Amino acid sequence: MIPAMFTDLPDLAAERLGGAVIAANDEFFAPKEGLIKAGPPEWREGVYTERGKWMDGWETRRRRTPGHDWAIIRLGVSGIVRGVVIDTSFYTGNYPESASIDASFLPSSRLPALPSAWKPLLKKTALKGNTANLFAISRPPALPSSRLTHLRLNIFPDGGVARLRVHGEAVPDESVFRAGREADLAALENGGVIVAASDMHYGNPQNLLLPGRSTHMGDGWETKRRRGPGHDWIIVKLARHGIIERVELDTDHYKGNAPGRCMLEYTDAGTKFDPAKARWQTLVARKPLEPHARHRWDIRSANPATHVRLSIYPDGGVARLRLFGRVAS
Repeated sequence: MIPAMFTDLPDLAAERLGGAVIAANDEFFAPKEGLIKAGPPEWREGVYTERGKWMDGWETRRRRTPGHDWAIIRLGVSGIVRGVVIDTSFYTGNYPESASIDASFLPSSRLPALPSAWKPLLKKTALKGNTANLFAISRPPALPSSRLTHLRLNIFPDGGVARLRVHGEAVPDESVFRAGREADLAALENGGVIVAASDMHYGNPQNLLLPGRSTHMGDGWETKRRRGPGHDWIIVKLARHGIIERVELDTDHYKGNAPGRCMLEYTDAGTKFDPAKARWQTLVARKPLEPHARHRWDIRSANPATHVRLSIYPDGGVARLRLFGRVAS
């Protein structure tokens, strides 16, 4: 089970996950690194540089010769791409007419020497200006593996792109789960993903699984204020079928809006998960939570788990969730 909208999946090219724009043929007006900046694009009225209008993103000069411009992105986490967003926000008379994306799997950091190492991921497609252009990826590129490590964004013939988002499922190197080694089975970089949430009014629940500490209150998952009965929850699909041994839950930056209590449950759903039919077992019984604090519980699930449900009472914000354990034999 994966989220219904591909934009609910993690951005595999995100800087927070180690993504980088490692090459571009031109970046005269705006640097290539702007393509994957964490925040939304911004506009600065009346601000100019020595090369022209300041723009937030990647922008090439006006092409006067045949050909097209390109940039190469190393994904922060290798994985299966389910959709891309080519955002041309604030580019109105200077956006590319069209774009395409090629993909490659490179086990080393070296770029492919042969053109055949690149295969089409998104065919040449028209773009709209000042718009987040969304493109679902229905089939993987014709490579030996659907696991991708690098993308090449091609723009025709030139112009500016504010942001590139690459949404998909992380597929890490198997060495992360070497026999007997403890790993965070919920971490995005290891392949964990939020597959369902009761509410995501103030923050994307995938933020819970990002690496490192949160940077501010908007860097976690926060629900709206509940005015009726019930409580909020999220469901994590673990990176691997495993035994959970430690839980860490962080309410960092949530001071007047942390949940009062929480509970964690787990289930072993095999290869097919249906939340309506899941049989949940208690992992961490209902516990009080402190605002702006890190909480740790040493436990051991009685059985292997594929999914974990975090319930918060009645609502509020959580910065990070870690579920440490070992792959079940």
